[in-house]
Amino acid sequence: MTLSRRSGGASLPSRTLSWRKGDGVEPLLAAEWIVTNGLGGYAAGTVSGAPTRRFHGLLVASLPAPQGRSMMLNHLVETVRTESGAIVSLGGVERASGVDATVGAALRDFRLEGGLPVWRFDVGAHVLEKRVVLPHMQNTAFVSYRLISPPDAHGRTLRLQVRPAVSFRPHEGRLDGSVEGYALLAESARYELRGSEHYPPLRMRFLGPRASFTLSEESVRDVLYRVEQARGYDAIGDLHTPGYFRADLGSDADVVLVVSTESWETVQALTARQANDAELVRRERLLERARQSTRPPARRHAHPLPEGPSDDLRQTVDELVLAADQFLITPGSRIVDAARAHAWGDEVRTVIAGYHWFTDWGRDTMISLEGLTLATGRHEDAGYILRTFAKYVQGGLIPNMFPEGECAGLYHTADATLWFFHAIDRYLYATGDRTTLRLLLPVLREIVDAHLRGTHFGIGVDPQDGLLRQGQEGYQLTWMDAKMGDWIVTPRRGKAVEINALFYNALSLFSGWVAKEDSEAAAAPFREAAARVRASFNTRFWYPEGGHLYDVVDGPDGQDDAACRPNQLFAISLPHPVLAPERWTSVMDVVDRELLTPVGLRSLSPKHPDYRPSYDGDLASRDGAYHQGTVWAWLIGPFVDAWHKVRPGELTRLQQILHGFSAHLGEACLGSVSEIFDAEPPFAPRGCVSQAWSVAEGLRAAATLERAREPQSG
Repeated sequence: MTLSRRSGGASLPSRTLSWRKGDGVEPLLAAEWIVTNGLGGYAAGTVSGAPTRRFHGLLVASLPAPQGRSMMLNHLVETVRTESGAIVSLGGVERASGVDATVGAALRDFRLEGGLPVWRFDVGAHVLEKRVVLPHMQNTAFVSYRLISPPDAHGRTLRLQVRPAVSFRPHEGRLDGSVEGYALLAESARYELRGSEHYPPLRMRFLGPRASFTLSEESVRDVLYRVEQARGYDAIGDLHTPGYFRADLGSDADVVLVVSTESWETVQALTARQANDAELVRRERLLERARQSTRPPARRHAHPLPEGPSDDLRQTVDELVLAADQFLITPGSRIVDAARAHAWGDEVRTVIAGYHWFTDWGRDTMISLEGLTLATGRHEDAGYILRTFAKYVQGGLIPNMFPEGECAGLYHTADATLWFFHAIDRYLYATGDRTTLRLLLPVLREIVDAHLRGTHFGIGVDPQDGLLRQGQEGYQLTWMDAKMGDWIVTPRRGKAVEINALFYNALSLFSGWVAKEDSEAAAAPFREAAARVRASFNTRFWYPEGGHLYDVVDGPDGQDDAACRPNQLFAISLPHPVLAPERWTSVMDVVDRELLTPVGLRSLSPKHPDYRPSYDGDLASRDGAYHQGTVWAWLIGPFVDAWHKVRPGELTRLQQILHGFSAHLGEACLGSVSEIFDAEPPFAPRGCVSQAWSVAEGLRAAATLERAREPQSG
């Protein structure tokens, strides 16, 4: 399978996937796409059209709590009758008995045009184009079909037939539920498919020459979702189809299926062409805003630039800007929160941590904020996010996550709140918004006081050395905790290296803000607390035998953990580095040698006896490898930050490192970055196919390198 790239539209990137027919259908089943709607809803699938995950469907709507994101249109059974009378299938499914022979058989090529999926099929002597678009801020999907080759010379007609196939359920819900009890209502070419009372009707329109609908209830039996099977989950289910739509295909008019959970007024507000054009224009605006934000300052660089054109890097940045847009949402389920925000003149904004199964997580949001919003010129969204999360602070903590379909957050995190300080600092650096700082300072004071005196989950300062400790049995409080039943895979209770690096950074930032907004005298206690953390950190965390930092000190058994992990990078990479500069080079050499890969950093050195080279198998196997070597893409951001501090000017190596990210945009979920990767070549992508902090930190790193490479005047 090869990948070519070209410029598409006026200024939008385009990516074309091509393959040899002899490769079979497997490459098409492995390549995925996703389109989102700004509410948390999405459409997603494989290039082949066959669903391989429970999350694959043409409309996953973001519904008010308690429903949350819900699968409303799972699949389309599409066929074309050619001028000779032959029936050509545009795709199929994989069943327990095997893959339908029609899957991928008619597909000519696939491309992302400005991030939107476009298929072309060979249909007899003609070429048929199919597009999917979700209008921004709507639970609506347009699926359009167009004959792009000349019409039949003898005037014979091609006839398209489309069967919608459904199983209304939570998008992460079981696949083996009943598909009985659906009812179809029709009036004036408007159709409503009703199922359980827990879900709104699926509203449908089918537009095109001689469009019609035939009531013909059927079931699509024993659909196999191969990725779910490989991951050890239930993997077989049925779908219900109420009948089929038909219309003529010609060169003078598109055929369009519109599906939605919105009102009929909203459904009919846009044509398919208008929806597609509006979305492309919206994306062009996103790119222009991002380009303005990443344009280099008017000064001349002090160090030599790598040779070669920057077209590939610009394309990578553009694609990641569009990918970043997928995660910034207005959560449709939290109506009360929206009303409160509006009263203050704000909007509710949050970040989906990853597609398909993550919701909004505090830690992921704060780590991702700089890349998703500030590197893309979306400063207003950054302010909304920070002020939104400030309203949720309880006991000096921001929420770790919001469960699907719920309004209340869960607070079991020791690091998300400390990342909150970092996100605020990056926002202030980009905007100078002192009004927001003054608004947040009382909340930040509450947070700092809670950490100094001690708060929930054993989070608090050790009076003996001023370091921050954390841990409570049964909870995973740091980003690298993993637990399977009673098995603690990565026990990190105690004083974790990144927690204390973040705590020092937070204290340093907060004392500076207090000094500016209040007085040096008011800031003095926090400066003293920071100084104590720094002194104790450099005494306690240095592991001389390895030339790097301990990962955890003072664990529950009193032992120190000398495992070489990437968490130590934050002692260098953060704006206020806690590690003494004379030790930076040694740490970076170890991290570079043992942890760096083309797609991120390993979570554990291969020299460690617990190292796991691959992340696959059932849930227990995967959890056992999650932080025991598995590569995390998001760590490229702090690595690049630390690299610039330790080896300023060595840009050629960074360019080589980031090439792996550019190459990855052509695999897994095309145009996006996966959550994790195997720890050894070929570094197979795993986990979520599109992850917020992977995209955000990859974008931030690439944009930083692009600014450094571009010739500057001054």
